[in-house]
Amino acid sequence: MDAVLSGWRTQLYAELAAPLASVLGDRTAKEFAGLRIQTVGDLLRFIPRRYLSGTELTDLATLVEGEHVAVIAKVADITRHEAHGSPGRAARPGRLEVLLSDGHGRLTATFFGKSHLLSWWERQLREGVAGVFVGKVGSFRNQLQMSHPVFAMMDAAGRIVATSEEKERIAALATGGLVGMYPATAKLPTWKVAECARLALQALSGADDPWPAWLREKAGVMALPDAFAAVHHPANLSEAGQGADRLRFDEAMSTQLTMAYRRADAANRPAQPRVRIDGGLLDAFDARLPFTLTAGQAEVSEAILADLARPRPMQRLLQGEVGSGKTVVALRAMLAVVDAGGQAALLAPTEVLASQHFQTIRSLLGDLGQGRMLGTPDVATDVVLLTGSLPAAAKKSAMLRAASGEAGIVIGTHALLSDRIQFADLGLIVVDEQHRFGVEQRAVLADKAASRPHVLVLTATPIPRSVAMTIFGDLDVSTLTEQPAGRADVSTVVVDASSRPQWVDRAWERVREEVGTGRQVFVVVPRIGGQGEDKGVVELADELRAGPLAGVRVGVLHGQLPTDTKDEVMGSFAAGDLDVLVATTVIEVGVDVPNASMMVVWDADKFGISQLHQLRGRIGRGAHPGICLLVTRAPAGEPARVRLDAVAATRDGFELAELDLEQRREGDVLGASQAGSRSSLRLLRVLEHADLIATARDLAAECVARDPDLDTPGFVDAIRATELLASPDWLERN
Repeated sequence: MDAVLSGWRTQLYAELAAPLASVLGDRTAKEFAGLRIQTVGDLLRFIPRRYLSGTELTDLATLVEGEHVAVIAKVADITRHEAHGSPGRAARPGRLEVLLSDGHGRLTATFFGKSHLLSWWERQLREGVAGVFVGKVGSFRNQLQMSHPVFAMMDAAGRIVATSEEKERIAALATGGLVGMYPATAKLPTWKVAECARLALQALSGADDPWPAWLREKAGVMALPDAFAAVHHPANLSEAGQGADRLRFDEAMSTQLTMAYRRADAANRPAQPRVRIDGGLLDAFDARLPFTLTAGQAEVSEAILADLARPRPMQRLLQGEVGSGKTVVALRAMLAVVDAGGQAALLAPTEVLASQHFQTIRSLLGDLGQGRMLGTPDVATDVVLLTGSLPAAAKKSAMLRAASGEAGIVIGTHALLSDRIQFADLGLIVVDEQHRFGVEQRAVLADKAASRPHVLVLTATPIPRSVAMTIFGDLDVSTLTEQPAGRADVSTVVVDASSRPQWVDRAWERVREEVGTGRQVFVVVPRIGGQGEDKGVVELADELRAGPLAGVRVGVLHGQLPTDTKDEVMGSFAAGDLDVLVATTVIEVGVDVPNASMMVVWDADKFGISQLHQLRGRIGRGAHPGICLLVTRAPAGEPARVRLDAVAATRDGFELAELDLEQRREGDVLGASQAGSRSSLRLLRVLEHADLIATARDLAAECVARDPDLDTPGFVDAIRATELLASPDWLERN
């Protein structure tokens, strides 16, 4: 498919891809770059967040301190304070306080200057007259105010009376009878954004819509050039809504079209079938399992084994709650590939997680994972670990065993992507916590295979269906919801450190009690070093050792420690040589200590919902009931406290994932912000517009059926635009 995506095929897409500087000039283009707006298309898709008619007053109750806004309000009162001073001091400037009102709420506009300026402003700002006021919302003595807003007053008919170039620009906001309110900054007030959008619209040549007529008709959307005009210069709110609907549809359709062609492309690519062999390593492993697979594990495993046996590459996402048994399912897939003569590589985002996977898999396999040495079963294979911090000799040995095929399972971090790492016959790639890897990194590993390898993606972050359709639409999705037998329940309590400080003291007493019964405890802190009143890992650990946990064996773990130190600390905790581990989120995924039955999350309001759910999954992994204490100073009712209360109320990861998605942008939830990339979704919200995404998915499948060779120019351009704009964490390379 890459060969097809070699240039813009339609005139409209080429015009939308033009750099913004070509229309607005370098200086203004740089101002827009701070809003992630770099092309003409970016600007035209940056639409007003609301519209006001020329005579409609702004709801002043909706204003938020720090926002740059344009408000329409009436002048309710004017108070003038003359300049004054005292001997030996410079005179203070005069002040004009203009009370603005919408009939309910109030906002003060303040102007400072000499007497003649105050008089001029008084003549312009007459009581009872409405106007447009543009500026930043601040506060003074707990009252919202605007200092020196740019303004233009209205006549009795609601028309803006323009007396200067700047006010003419403000007047342009009301073109078409509606005032568009854009998200703004100090350098880009809403009137300037509107003017720039007008220039961008003029730069379009009137080229035809890139979607074919049949698709627009089935979707029930207006033409794209008309949609841009409708959102920036609507005649009425209905027209603005129709324009926004078309732009949202384009986001959904472009993403789903990309996914649909990827699915078709993968289905047509050859892969080496890895058919399960009776009496092999997988059967030997199953016979030794000390537990019975859950019904969900068995069902998903059969689906994966069926995929592996086909002559096309498997592309499957396996999602499951923390502790649902994804590792065992993935290991069974790896063993099936080894039985069929291939190798499996497991790519993990951190050395801690890679080491944990290595230890877990070696433990599960026993002598089946010790290679074909004297005394090991004939079907045994070697399992090796490859990370950047390995000693040179150990790294060389692991590389040789991977290249020769002696190691059937190779586990590692980004070190696996090195040009020096080779495989004899790479048949399966398992990617854990895939959102932490970029497209090119995963592609490098796939390129090490002689034929296209099968791919299994794992995630412990529950993903709502609408997100899965958008983000992982090129993968088949399997879900594990059952908890394996023997897992204990975990209760969660919010500890209000602000209003009930004695609860914090009780929390540390509770830690001592848990340690006294032979159990172990995690204490999770959001930062390594302290900042003011906020304690870091080191400060809190020192405080606990000297105070409430004196005499308890306390260890410290964070990402800035040397790798060998991290491994030593984690190993000591896993072996039971430490009672309490004070750590950052390096223990968020993959750490498996069944004896850990309690967790205290310090400053829990600094974590997101999904992260707290992941952290909580580190306890209750054995037979001992778990307790998780979320310590916070966030007042009741604040958004941060609402998040914590939600986590405490349920262990349903999918319910929490939807709440998380409601509160945060999709890219943040899925890790795009970690990669420093921008989301391709500007208007589409995957929860709110789930039905639209589903419709676009069906239409995308029809597009592929009508045009399997991807000859439609608009389809080519839509896919290319998606590739260029989307976060690399969202779309797999073909």
